[in-house]
Amino acid sequence: MSGGQDTSTPPLASGPGGPDALRPLLATVLDALTAGTDERGGPLPAGGPHAVTAHVTDALGDVLPDTGDPDALRTLVHTLAAGAADPADPLCAAHLHCPPLAVATAADLAASALNPSLDSWDQAPAASALEAAVARTLARTAGLADALVTTGGTESNQLALLLARETHGADVRLVCGDSAHHSLPHAAWLLGLPDPVVIPAPHGTLDPAALDATLTALPGPALVAATAGTTDAGLIDPLPEIAGLCTAHGARLHIDAAYGAGLLFSDRHRDKLAGLEAAHTVTLDLHKLGWQPVAAGLLAVARPSELTTLHQHADYLNADDDTEAGLPDLLGRSLRTTRRPDILKIAVTLKTLGRSGLGALVDQVCTRAREFAALIHEHPGFDLYDRPVISTVLFRPTAADDAAVAAVRRRLLHEGRAVLGRARPDGRLWLKATVLNPHTRPDDLAHLLKLVEGSTPA
Repeated sequence: MSGGQDTSTPPLASGPGGPDALRPLLATVLDALTAGTDERGGPLPAGGPHAVTAHVTDALGDVLPDTGDPDALRTLVHTLAAGAADPADPLCAAHLHCPPLAVATAADLAASALNPSLDSWDQAPAASALEAAVARTLARTAGLADALVTTGGTESNQLALLLARETHGADVRLVCGDSAHHSLPHAAWLLGLPDPVVIPAPHGTLDPAALDATLTALPGPALVAATAGTTDAGLIDPLPEIAGLCTAHGARLHIDAAYGAGLLFSDRHRDKLAGLEAAHTVTLDLHKLGWQPVAAGLLAVARPSELTTLHQHADYLNADDDTEAGLPDLLGRSLRTTRRPDILKIAVTLKTLGRSGLGALVDQVCTRAREFAALIHEHPGFDLYDRPVISTVLFRPTAADDAAVAAVRRRLLHEGRAVLGRARPDGRLWLKATVLNPHTRPDDLAHLLKLVEGSTPA
């Protein structure tokens, strides 16, 4: 074994001296996070983009100074925390952006310190075995056979379309509702596929009758993309009916469950995903309803043999004689070459909480969303779009026009008091609250509604 680290150069995060080098730095980071959060004092910094940029510019100073600053870690972490939109604050509820679990974040530190790269087995022996086992388990939880780890829903959807193209030919046509995620038509463009057929979804979900008519009239192979958890309203397409139509018409089925996949952990809500197992591919994303640090996406596949189309060869990474000798070939597990072991935090979370623990978190946020919807419904000054299916609630001040609704949202952002999203499910502008924080309490939601009410012009 080699000796200790050279004290004349900066210490490394791993190796014999790694933990001792990290301990004081972690204390610095944690103290800076605390100080920055206290300075912010709310869900996001006040003052808007110009004020935040000015603070960052002041803290950063010379980006690449001739002589280094030993206090840079404290200064910049403090600045980032003070200027963050913090998803752990109950009033930060705009997007599918969850507060990560502490245990998952701690696991992510280990992944960063060890820095395995999942492009060859000799760079990631244990990580490659862990990824294979955990990805397969998550795929089977969704009713499929295997899964690839991705950076999130966008990459998963792109891979799903790529597998469809390579399996059914370059004339395969994407068919989706107009509430489908923007990454799907973008992936069709990126892959050179024909223009997608986008079916109007006036009620926010894909209409089986319209889909049947479309598939009947459509020549050539089709890839139907359904959604389990739309971005705007958290709605779930009628998956069993869609699956039956795909079977009847010989169409391929992809289900984007980036948001809704977390319902699989819940005994109370799992039935909402009935039909998921009929898909050829399914997008899963655990940095939404899974409380993982970004990134934590997967693409589950029903037919692992289709993954052979992703195979790449680079003699320095997967030489034939190495693979024949039993070294796993990892290049066919992603379109990326260098990949960090994002599976570690997922594995630690699954093992630590179990299905019941994760299910309880899912139930908690879904319950809070229903409570918030009931509060809005009972308030004479607000309109509720609909009862939440997962944990997204759309609402708007009754007397406000679209310009006023937009102004309310921006005013709360500028003042640093609340982070709400926006959506147009019916052509009108609605405020969007996405409840992903399991620590959110009913009084937090009542306070959020009061903030909106107080910011709405009379």
